[in-house]
Amino acid sequence: MGTRIPSHQLSSGLYVSGRPEQPKERQPPTMASRSVPYTGGDPKKSGELGKMLDIPVLDPKSHPSSSSSQLSTGPARSRPNSGQVGKNITGSGTLSRKSTGSGPIALQPTGLITSGPVGSGPVGASRRSGQLEQSGSMGKAVYGSAVTSLGEEVKVGFRVSRSVVWVFMVVVAMCLLVGVFLMVAVKKNVILFALGGVIVPVLVLIIWNCVLGRKGLLGFVKRYPDAELRGAIDGQYVKVTGVVTCGSIPLESSYQRIPRCVYVSSELYEYKGWGGKSAHPKHRCFTWGSRYSEKYIADFYISDFQTGLRALVKAGYGNKVAPFVKPTTVVDVTKENRELSPNFLGWLADRKLSTDDRIMRLKEGHIKEGSTVSVMGVVRRHENVLMIVPPTEPVSTGCQWMRCLLPTGVEGLIITCEDNQNADVIAV
Repeated sequence: MGTRIPSHQLSSGLYVSGRPEQPKERQPPTMASRSVPYTGGDPKKSGELGKMLDIPVLDPKSHPSSSSSQLSTGPARSRPNSGQVGKNITGSGTLSRKSTGSGPIALQPTGLITSGPVGSGPVGASRRSGQLEQSGSMGKAVYGSAVTSLGEEVKVGFRVSRSVVWVFMVVVAMCLLVGVFLMVAVKKNVILFALGGVIVPVLVLIIWNCVLGRKGLLGFVKRYPDAELRGAIDGQYVKVTGVVTCGSIPLESSYQRIPRCVYVSSELYEYKGWGGKSAHPKHRCFTWGSRYSEKYIADFYISDFQTGLRALVKAGYGNKVAPFVKPTTVVDVTKENRELSPNFLGWLADRKLSTDDRIMRLKEGHIKEGSTVSVMGVVRRHENVLMIVPPTEPVSTGCQWMRCLLPTGVEGLIITCEDNQNADVIAV
């Protein structure tokens, strides 16, 4: 006797073999009965960190009351206490707890870098991670070897060969000897006037060149034609005029705090009256003498107006540079105005300069990013980098006959800036 295979009809009307499947009751999803224990920054309760620091790890099951009490505390969960190592820590954004063990745990330095400002989450009394805080007073800026310190004034000298100087001196001496001999022998005043007609023009020419030598050099630089960097060959002496941008090390003026400069200078002058104090050993009476000076310049870029190319000007790393930048007076202390501002007093204190009753004048000059500058130097091409470097020999202006000027020269890169120091420059 055979058995009949049970069958049933689906909702679509199709008959299939087997018994209909009984619907199962839907059960709610199961959740973990034990939540993650709250460590509060305690390395004993965070397993991996405790193992890494060789600290005995506490079993969270053995302290259910402490974890449950910390989890139920609202303010404790809202404060960012992760990363706080140690106990009895107080301050903004930290959790103050009493020690339940034998005292604070002295941890060995691990080199672990933590985020946040300095002082938030100290690992010890002496080790802190993060960036060092700057003091309230900026003080005197200290630059490295990448920035050139220009201590002395730009020296403009006569570029006349020694042979010409010796010949000129011999001719003048012979003229003097012959004139004196004839004046004694002939005993006529005509010889004296003739001798004066030779010596006086020579003295006037020398004085004229000593006074206007610097101005003549600047006129030569201004009249020198601008070159195109696109067609400049390696080793060519050129003049480039364009807009400057800072290199890897931007400078800042010491008193006015003008940022993003390629050249800064600060000079303190003092006036010496009759029997007053001298700014330096060679300071003469009734003149202004330089008491303190600091000048810095770094590598910078210049964008040529002719072609639009950008070249790197190698002015840093101790290179010889002759900047011709007219400074402006920022502080003027006279007999009537003896009240010194706190900023000026702090500037003097940072440089260990006295603040006694002296007539002082502080001048600052700078070349800010975006200024128009003219640079005279030698072109150097290194792979794809176009550079302007100082020449090996001093540059001579040659004789300027129309202006009665002898050849003058200066060593290093020649940099001139005619922009007004008080005017706003182009933002780059």
